[in-house]
Order: sequence, then structure tokens, then C-alpha cells
Amino acid sequence: MNENAYQFNFSQLDGEEISLSQFKGKAILIVNTASFCGLTYHYSGLEKLYQKYKERGLVIIGFPCNQFGKQEPGTSEEIKEFCNLNYDVTFLMSTKVDVNGKNAHPLFKYLKSELKGKLNDSVKWNFSKFLIDRDGIPFKRFSSTVEPEDISASIEEVL
Repeated sequence: MNENAYQFNFSQLDGEEISLSQFKGKAILIVNTASFCGLTYHYSGLEKLYQKYKERGLVIIGFPCNQFGKQEPGTSEEIKEFCNLNYDVTFLMSTKVDVNGKNAHPLFKYLKSELKGKLNDSVKWNFSKFLIDRDGIPFKRFSSTVEPEDISASIEEVL
């Protein structure tokens, strides 16, 4: 069985393959994102969290997903441009992934198995958040309606 999140990789928007193992000793916040969602403004709060805690070891990775209301239709280039122009996003962004179903990214399959959802394990909507501690162990799951600033206490806990 998988012991921690460090065994997973993802592709950045520019195509570069990144291993989560390079973030050993840091807290990681994984978020499924979308450019055309009522919650898209969460990018702003996530960027604020990143600026506040990055020096203390927080890594944030956005995973664009088009599975909810087709709210992330863009290409990697369009997603990157949208995030930069509208929210000055400086945290890491993955290429578009599925978070549910048979084609779900392996990281999301793992996170959902470790941090169960309320009704079932599936990700319910865009901007669901998964916090991983400094040892790569999934720590806490937050629903999409939880504002980024409202998870500061949990981030403090794992930092």
C-alpha cells in the first residue's frame, strides 16, 4: 500500500514532469481548480496563502479539472494565461487532470482513499483542497466551499 504522497508525479502546465518527492519536508496543498467556476476567486486566496507561508515550507499545486460543469475547457497555455492575468498565480499548476472516475489522476485516487469525503469519497466540485503534512501524509480534506483563508489554522498545524 502507498505510504505517502511522495511517490506521485505530475506535469506542470509547461509540460515539465515534477515528482512530489522533491517537496519532502514541506507541507503541500493540492487543489482541483477551474477557470470558469463561481469559486474561481479562490485562486486569489490560495495565492495569498502561498505568499504568506511559502517561506515556512508550504507548496501549493493547482490541478485544473474539467469534470465539473465543464468549467475548465482551456488548453494548458490558456489556463496559464488566465491564472497569470487574473490572479497573478505563482504557485505550481498541473496540466488538466480528472479527479474522479477511472481516469482520475493517481494522486487524487490516493488522496480520496486516505481522506474520505462526507457522503462518498469522490471530489464533489472545483476547489476541493487536500493538505499533506511534511512527511507526505494526507492530513486534512476541505470541501470546495471552505475559503482558502479558513484553512490557515490547519496549515499552521502542519508547518
